[in-house]
Amino acid sequence: MATFDVTIAGELNLDLILYGLPEQMAVNRELLADDFRLTLGSSSAIVAHNLAALGVRVGFITRVGRDALGEIALTRLREMGVDLSRVVVASDAEQTGVTMLLVHDGSRHILTYPGQAAKLSAADLSVAYLMDSRHFHLSSLYLQSGMHRELPALCRRLKEAGLTLSLDTNDDPEDRWGEPLEELLEVVDIVLPNEDEALRMTGTKRREDAARALAERVPLVAIKCGRDGCLIQRGEERWFVTVQAVQPVDTIGAGDSFNAGFLRGFLEGRSPAACGAMGNAAAAFSTLRPGGTEAYRDRALVESELLPRLPAESL
Repeated sequence: MATFDVTIAGELNLDLILYGLPEQMAVNRELLADDFRLTLGSSSAIVAHNLAALGVRVGFITRVGRDALGEIALTRLREMGVDLSRVVVASDAEQTGVTMLLVHDGSRHILTYPGQAAKLSAADLSVAYLMDSRHFHLSSLYLQSGMHRELPALCRRLKEAGLTLSLDTNDDPEDRWGEPLEELLEVVDIVLPNEDEALRMTGTKRREDAARALAERVPLVAIKCGRDGCLIQRGEERWFVTVQAVQPVDTIGAGDSFNAGFLRGFLEGRSPAACGAMGNAAAAFSTLRPGGTEAYRDRALVESELLPRLPAESL
């Protein structure tokens, strides 16, 4: 029996979130926010944290600086039971990454210092550790340039070892959607883009066309469509799964929380539609607190608000 249900190799940083700022921000002026939160950030870490909160055994390899930000981020993961035995701590001169989110009414600016994200490389990874799992997940493909050259070969090795694989590219800051995406789409079992990412990576105009194009290459496609729910495609089969409406505090990390719910359903052998429903519920739940993990840190809230919303059986 594998030690882990899911292993993840990815980036780690904190999110600094300021609320109530004007969308048009004057330079050289002191602008006042009306609220602030410091939360665990980065797609890979949010998925790891929230999977663990859902009872999934998670092993996480990441690279952090020897600084306060890194220690806070690792503490948040450790509290949730994520295994951090293979974390790489960089030298004193290297810093952990950070993202500043400036939240406006209905939109936000996202400013990221990648820190160690681009420096995580194959030399930092224990392949045996990653293999000691049922599933491998990869997020933030384009922020992790240090792994690009080795990723396709690594994923093929994990696949040959019997793991299933999932990929959430997140945004490409250069908007090129180039390598190693093409090779990875030939290896992974699940791709988990949001609607805008799916359109950009396929060069299509409609989410249905994007789902069809991706399903020609990947066995299972889950496109996150925000308040509309999600669009799931497997071959020629398609499901559109709606989401139960909630009053969100903010939507930061909702897509990563969707991944956690969807993957828990996948690991349980649920139907594609049920996996989508679990992803929707996990995403909606995350919006009840600021940031992508704060709702999941409240175990009582998880038990009272999230677990009852998960489908009891396949749809």
